[in-house]
Amino acid sequence: SDTTERRHHLNALGRHVVLVGFMGAGKSTHGKDAAMRLGREFLDLDRAIEERAGKSIPELFEERGYQATTLRDVADRARVSVGLLYRYFPSKRAVVLALYDELSAKYAARAAEMKSAKWRDRFMFALTTSLQVLSPHRSTLAALVSVLVGDANEGLFTSTTAFSRQRVHEVFHDAVAGATDAPRPEVAAALGRLLYLVHLAIILWWLLDKSPKQRATTSLMALVRRALPACALTLRLPRAHAFVVAGDKLFREALFDDPEPHKSRPGI
Repeated sequence: SDTTERRHHLNALGRHVVLVGFMGAGKSTHGKDAAMRLGREFLDLDRAIEERAGKSIPELFEERGYQATTLRDVADRARVSVGLLYRYFPSKRAVVLALYDELSAKYAARAAEMKSAKWRDRFMFALTTSLQVLSPHRSTLAALVSVLVGDANEGLFTSTTAFSRQRVHEVFHDAVAGATDAPRPEVAAALGRLLYLVHLAIILWWLLDKSPKQRATTSLMALVRRALPACALTLRLPRAHAFVVAGDKLFREALFDDPEPHKSRPGI
């Protein structure tokens, strides 16, 4: 056919076909269609550059630390100009936010596999899944500990990272609220938030753990698992309910600048 002959003719040239145009002009859409028709591989240059830079940045954070890494360092490692890099990552802050977004989305997708069970078992699933998702990035996250904990603009409890925090916190909220032994809604919301904070504390422990193969973290997880049945039993007492709700209020005020819970949106 004419289409087949045209495809063979273009492929015989042994050259790339490049589409150039303004942003939003349809280069990606038409490029994919042309690649399919010609039997060629489609390469989105924007995505390729972003991926290359995205891989270089964590490497540099691990090697030099967050504060010592500059965007020029990243551009040199990714083999792109500084001007081009700014198009994708205008600051180191943008890099950290992109990492938060990627990991929280991946975690939420994995956590969707949570099964029906008691809240303590669902909490352990949520906690274990979080460690599994973060494990390939442990070195990068360890280099960012000072940012995660103490930075006023990029830390875990700032308004700029609320989108990622909400995704992760909702997993722990659902772990309690959707459990077979879920307490009443007010207590479930408070307990879910407190378990989310316990999870963050364990993640920090894991990032700072210097024991061989993070053996101390494994032992801590086992200790938490053994303690949870007693916690669940204690939670049945009315005074324990009041303690959990009061503790939750203090944590919201101290960490989230939010003394009153959001009924419609549990993540903040």
